[in-house]
Amino acid sequence: MSTPPTAPPRRVDASMDLLNQILREPVDPDYARVAADVPPGQRRRPRAHWWLALVLVLAGTLFAVGALQTNRARPVQETERAELVERIGAAESQQDALRRQVEDLDGQIDGLRSSALGTDASSRALEAQIDRLGPAVGLAPVTGPGIVVVVDDASTTDDDARDQVLDLDLQVLANGLWASGAEAVAINGHRLSALTAIRGAGDAITVDYRSLTRPYRVEAIGDPRTLQARLAESAAGAWWNDLAQNRDMTYQTSDASRLVLDSDPGITLRYARTVDR
Repeated sequence: MSTPPTAPPRRVDASMDLLNQILREPVDPDYARVAADVPPGQRRRPRAHWWLALVLVLAGTLFAVGALQTNRARPVQETERAELVERIGAAESQQDALRRQVEDLDGQIDGLRSSALGTDASSRALEAQIDRLGPAVGLAPVTGPGIVVVVDDASTTDDDARDQVLDLDLQVLANGLWASGAEAVAINGHRLSALTAIRGAGDAITVDYRSLTRPYRVEAIGDPRTLQARLAESAAGAWWNDLAQNRDMTYQTSDASRLVLDSDPGITLRYARTVDR
């Protein structure tokens, strides 16, 4: 009589086959097969971000060095600027003192002239002629009605020199006022004469070598009823109307009931000769 085969003993974790498979194979077999088929040289490697950190460190270093150099140079620049402003102020004060000295000497010259001319009829006529010509040549102050012309650069120049008032523009305006009948002209308080120089010095405009500041106020003594109209019809008026319309520069004219223009202290007698008697 044969003995029937004995069944193998049942494993204790036989009922946990699914859990054991998950533990043994955490990755899906399909993914594992695909990964095994990819050549080693083409497998994706984790990206290295060390170069980005290096760039950030270099940029931070450059900014720090630039800020340090700026902070070191700032006191020197402020000191140089303060010294330059002080020198300009001292030069202007000296020029004002010389101007007052010229005015005092002019007064003394007037006294000597009166005593030298005498009191006869011819002397009085000559003195009257000198007094009459004094305001016209800028030797004497002038008071009277007239017009005021205010000009200035365009609001946005965009680094274009033709959007800024040039020395040529002020020369054209001054000559236009005289041609229109002005008896006396001044720019920012500086009296103009036949010997006055209006020139450009870098970014500034000078009148007899004194720098002007914007806006430019041009005062002209004359008949307000005709002076402004004649200026508008002159070549200078057309010049400035073109600048105002096409360059957006400021050009404003107005009447003034009373203007006071000082004499030109820079006017000097360069040639003289004695009068035969």
